[in-house]
Amino acid sequence: MGIHDGHREKMRRRFLETGLEGFADHEALELLLYYAIPRRDTNPIAHALMERYGSLSAVLNAPVEDLQRVEGIGESAAVLLSLVSRISRKARLADAAQETVINSTERAGTYLLERFAGETREVVYLMCLDRKGKLLGCKRLADGGAASADLNIRKVMETVLLTSASAVILSHNHPSGVALPSPEDTSTTLQVREALRTIGVELVDHIIVADRDFVSMADSGMLA
Repeated sequence: MGIHDGHREKMRRRFLETGLEGFADHEALELLLYYAIPRRDTNPIAHALMERYGSLSAVLNAPVEDLQRVEGIGESAAVLLSLVSRISRKARLADAAQETVINSTERAGTYLLERFAGETREVVYLMCLDRKGKLLGCKRLADGGAASADLNIRKVMETVLLTSASAVILSHNHPSGVALPSPEDTSTTLQVREALRTIGVELVDHIIVADRDFVSMADSGMLA
């Protein structure tokens, strides 16, 4: 038995008996790292992660490339840490999509805040709805750099036709942290609206997300 095996076994038994109740954040990370770093004391690595990022949530949402800058974190450990929050979020979104009805700006914004959580690049999503506001699907349409994502209107039209949507909500994020529409956002939105009108589909809103906040272009009078 290695020098750390006894401690690891105690931590595992503690988790199996009580879950994560009573675990400090760094201890939870220490336990998780056992499964990517088999022959090293992961306690100092867990502390280093918490010092670098400041919170457990920030660690789990950090980019894989940045995680590897922490001493002791290789690619396998970085991928494991990154997977935890992303798998959890994917499961929550799948649950939320079941019989989800988007009939208000607040509901749309709340759903999209979860969808964009952890994104560091600008991304565009299209929410497709039926006549009663039931969510038929939320399609990722485009990825950009840190400040922009190009939107292909043809992809918007194809997605709408494939889902048989009656209405859609366009959304993208501003990694800069300011959820205010730019002139380019307004111009693109109006182009999408006019294209959708040719097939009888309503653009209900364009919602911009940034730093756990969102702005509705419809509520702001920009789609009038």
